[in-house]
Amino acid sequence: MTRPLTRVVATTDVHSALADASGMLAHLHDLRPTSLIVDCGDFFEGTGYYQLGRGQLEREILTTLYDVLAPGNHGWPHYFEPGLHKLTVCANARDDADGKPLFDRLRILDIGGRQVAVTAVIGRQAFDAIPAGQRRGQHIIDPAQALRELLLEHHHHVDAWMVLSHSGFERDLELAAACPFADVIFAGHCHSEFYGPAHVGDTLVLKGGELAAGYAAAEPVGSGWAAHTRRFPQATGLPAGLAPLREKIAATSRRLATPLGTVNEPYRNHLVDRRLLLTEVTSRLHTGLGATAVILNETVLRPARLGDVLTLGDLLAVEPFGNQLVHAFLPDKHLTDLEGLLGHLTERSGPLVTAPHPLPAGIRSVLTTSYLADTYLGSRTHQAGLQLGQAVRHVLSTAPSAEGDLR
Repeated sequence: MTRPLTRVVATTDVHSALADASGMLAHLHDLRPTSLIVDCGDFFEGTGYYQLGRGQLEREILTTLYDVLAPGNHGWPHYFEPGLHKLTVCANARDDADGKPLFDRLRILDIGGRQVAVTAVIGRQAFDAIPAGQRRGQHIIDPAQALRELLLEHHHHVDAWMVLSHSGFERDLELAAACPFADVIFAGHCHSEFYGPAHVGDTLVLKGGELAAGYAAAEPVGSGWAAHTRRFPQATGLPAGLAPLREKIAATSRRLATPLGTVNEPYRNHLVDRRLLLTEVTSRLHTGLGATAVILNETVLRPARLGDVLTLGDLLAVEPFGNQLVHAFLPDKHLTDLEGLLGHLTERSGPLVTAPHPLPAGIRSVLTTSYLADTYLGSRTHQAGLQLGQAVRHVLSTAPSAEGDLR
């Protein structure tokens, strides 16, 4: 890398939030000549921009503006694509067959005259949240163990350590205590209101604002490092060098503006209460499809502010993951312990909504999402022939062209 680097600038959990990304793109473009631009994971998935483009816009942004990436659980397969794999580092993700790292483990770069090791880790909860089929044949080792291994190998020619972590802020505070040699840990995976910087001994832990709202930065000062977080400034347009990207984003925006119907009460002109919405969706699936039992996790939906008209972009913002509904067998060990099953699922995937409530004793299968079925339950029995987004659309809006009738 021939650019004279004076700082590290980190984003995290952008989640394809490209509708309001002009500030992020313009500012990173301006900072790039003297900054190492990094991301802490989950750049993909979360809006209609990803659903319609399957990651093409996000890939172009990352390969144009970024230098180093940490892999996130969302969009995990993208980090193995040739253009992105060479940008991605991760110290603790391994191949089951030979135990070799899935990515380069670190980069060593001159930042402000110091030899700085830039590495990354993914936490256990985040790795387990990757759909099972996407991480088959792979595993992770303890992040602290992986970082200590790197320290032993490279301490003799490294002056400072930067860690990009996709683990969650609380976990990163623990990581800082376990690895006091780390100068700065840039956090990701969490969607908390706390951004830091937090001091754990001599280690700084901080994260940028999610959904393209802000960034974190660190630069050498004296014998140590100074760190801060900032919101991206507003931008009226993009630099000329990003004009092709601007046009592609605008074209997708026009597609997302397609109207689907009139928003129903109580969702009209409100921020969607996803538990209220998921409860109504679950109830309709239970009665309308005749499913014996339905289990959905609250994090399958995202809150979004709706107006009078539901657009395609609104729908894909509320249900951004394209989940297919399927019937799935329950694991044998939970057939007589439904409370244990619900506790197991809640711990790994967040709060649940079920119908009926409580679940009837003796059930052997449930209607759920393909994600829960493949990752945490037994094998699928068959497809339900309906996507979750279709069910959500029926609840949110009234439109003559709406498919079927779940009422």
